[in-house]
Amino acid sequence: MKMNTKYLKLFIFLFLLNSITLILYFSSHPHLFHHRPATPTTTTHHQSTISDHTHLPSPPNSNKPWPILPSYLPWSLNPNTHFRSCESYFGNGFTRRIDLLKPVQTGGWFRCFYSETLRSSVCEGGGLRMHPEKIKMSMGGEVLESVIGRSEDEELPEFEDGAFDLVGQKRGVERVASEGFLNEFVPRGAVERHTMRDLIGSMRFVAADEFHCSEWVEEPTLLITRFEYANLFHTITDWYSAYVSSRVTGLPNRPQLVFVDGHCMTQLEETWKAVFSGLRYAKNFSGPVCFRHAILSPLGYETAMFRGLSETVDCDGASAHDLWQKPDDKKTARISEFGEMIRAAFSLPLHQQHHSSKSGSRNHNVLFVRREDYLAHPRHAGKVQSRLGNEQEVFDALKSWSTGHTECKINLVNGLFAHMSMKEQVRAIQDASVIVGAHGAGLTHIVSATPDTEILEIVSSEYRRPHFELISKWKGLNYHPIYLGGSHASPSVVIAKLRDILKNIGC
Repeated sequence: MKMNTKYLKLFIFLFLLNSITLILYFSSHPHLFHHRPATPTTTTHHQSTISDHTHLPSPPNSNKPWPILPSYLPWSLNPNTHFRSCESYFGNGFTRRIDLLKPVQTGGWFRCFYSETLRSSVCEGGGLRMHPEKIKMSMGGEVLESVIGRSEDEELPEFEDGAFDLVGQKRGVERVASEGFLNEFVPRGAVERHTMRDLIGSMRFVAADEFHCSEWVEEPTLLITRFEYANLFHTITDWYSAYVSSRVTGLPNRPQLVFVDGHCMTQLEETWKAVFSGLRYAKNFSGPVCFRHAILSPLGYETAMFRGLSETVDCDGASAHDLWQKPDDKKTARISEFGEMIRAAFSLPLHQQHHSSKSGSRNHNVLFVRREDYLAHPRHAGKVQSRLGNEQEVFDALKSWSTGHTECKINLVNGLFAHMSMKEQVRAIQDASVIVGAHGAGLTHIVSATPDTEILEIVSSEYRRPHFELISKWKGLNYHPIYLGGSHASPSVVIAKLRDILKNIGC
């Protein structure tokens, strides 16, 4: 009965938070609801200007609603967020607002929110038009096998001047963003080819009577450019950046996506489509397309998940409940919130326990995340580089040992992720009491692990990198490394380590 009361209070609390988010969004974006009288009687060549389009009624928003997440905390702008605090790294540290064009009668507006901690900006605007023919890149969205051998340069966008334009005018000003603005608020940093900066740099002002559109996108839409799009770790940084951008701009529902790149399809699109409301490639539009509300998401390289590999992001995972009662600059629940978002997108349960003292479970899934050959992208030979030379031997030894384990029932799961759907992969992560694996991108799925999951990473001497130790720390998971002198692990050492972990959780 106490547990039911607890969940009821949590549900009411989260419902109120989501209601506040809706109110804040509609109050901070009043320009989205101006100038919408009745439908005009004539159209020419299926085009419209900003002035006559505003006579068109807007269709109801078809974007998916945000799910209620146990680890959710408000994303409202707080100017008192401290520099290099955990909230400034993982949450809404985008506290400096810069208006490049304030809302005007013609409908155009553009602004950025800058994070001093991350040295990047989330930008958004309306009355924004994209010219696909002015973006040099491949079509994107093709079947992988049809574009084998295509170079990465062909897939990354090059923007001509005016590839994007904004309805509105400033006296004597043609460019929306000056070089000085870009250097200060969208700096290249260590990114040699900063595609989002280049996109903003291509933007030009255009008069209302020249603003013709072959198509309008009414729903809020994220414009995203990806780099290492077939690698799970780098894609998760892109997912996280897109999620943060959606929350920072206060979107009341999950946005649409437009990939402003020419990459082919990958298995990872399954999660993009599940988490967000829809997906199109920029080159799939047949003519100038106009956005009522576009959001420009920072590169995945600019997230704390990536920056933490080269700079100290000293944050520990904590529950949202604890942080709501006692805020702490050195703790975060944002990675847990994001992992719950992925699980909720696949309709997986969010209140699952494995081995807490209350669960009393005697059955435990031990997930062994495997590395296997698969064709990742057009420049890939289909062979993955082994991080554990005797992986099969270790797996077989664990299988034999777990079968004879009598203290509790152990189900060793063979995590052949390359042959599983993304939903099956996330479910396997969620159901695991212990996740075992050699260093590899597949382990990045631990962002979706439940709070009581144990992580056992087998680290070869050649790949001593902090990716999964950091994610475990930021989520508050127990992390157990086995450091190897080379690339081969002693099965008995792995079994002994796993035995100790299971013993500590009551098995």
